[in-house]
Amino acid sequence: MKIIFITIMMLTVLMSCSFGIDLLLGFELKTAWRNAISPFRVMEVPEYFVFVFLIAIYLLKKLYALTNKWISRKLAKILE
Repeated sequence: MKIIFITIMMLTVLMSCSFGIDLLLGFELKTAWRNAISPFRVMEVPEYFVFVFLIAIYLLKKLYALTNKWISRKLAKILE
């Protein structure tokens, strides 16, 4: 629960900073709000590649952990 709270707080602080910087740069309130709420609209192509790469690494780690757990359970049943 603590991790979720910290994550939400970090998200709030970072979105507030992004919103404030957009306002200081002279964007309209609507544009700054849209940029803060939907970050995927302002991402460029290399940023999409990095985002997909990080998500893929996360999913592969989870898949690896699940596979190892499944294999260890099967081996434990066989060795009993």
